[in-house]
Amino acid sequence: MAAALIACRGVGYRYPATDRLALRDLDFSVEPGEFVALAGASGSGKSTLCRLLNGLIPHLHGGEVGGALTVAAADPRATPPHRMSRAVGLLLQRPDAQCLATTVARDIAFGPACQGQDRATIARRVREVVEWLDIGHLLERAPHTLSGGEQQRVALAGVLALQPRLLVLDEPFAFLDAASASQLRELLRRLHATGVTLLVAEHRLSEIAADADRLLVLHRGRLVADGPPTEVLAGDVAGWGLEPP
Repeated sequence: MAAALIACRGVGYRYPATDRLALRDLDFSVEPGEFVALAGASGSGKSTLCRLLNGLIPHLHGGEVGGALTVAAADPRATPPHRMSRAVGLLLQRPDAQCLATTVARDIAFGPACQGQDRATIARRVREVVEWLDIGHLLERAPHTLSGGEQQRVALAGVLALQPRLLVLDEPFAFLDAASASQLRELLRRLHATGVTLLVAEHRLSEIAADADRLLVLHRGRLVADGPPTEVLAGDVAGWGLEPP
């Protein structure tokens, strides 16, 4: 059996200048190829966990991390984020914060270039993700001129160009209209079918529960549920601040 892609054992986290734990005693693992939904009300710790998995916590945000954590055979606490990004791609909640280059083409190429890839490899990766996401018509556009759904596709293209083994998405449906949300759900299904491991943090269960293999629920920093979505949803999810789909 392949080693777990994510292994958390007693993981906790405290932000700087506070005594309150944002994450408490997390114990779970994620196997290669799984589609895992991470649910929880606002402030439950979803975004904190997403940033911990790719090393933005503690390298960017500081704070204190406890317990044992392995992601793609590395400890994010001891591995710089630029190295973690080779295995763990993170799509932020606000895609406009992730699209920083002057054109879409340059934005997608930025990550592979930072990895030190040669020009031919960069061009090939850009071409592949552009075709896969059908955004060729956007290549010469400035990211800030795009719609929210278009910006998200561009940000996702930049992440996929890094060819991560694990894709983490933090509240990806937050700023999407119904049509864009439907397109994103289809993209996630296609990604999962290619073997990419997905962890999607989302408080709106209707967006992800039907497609996920597993549903994890965070409540006040603790993992309170972990299982098949149908089993978890049969419980009192309202008590955790969630609305059933």
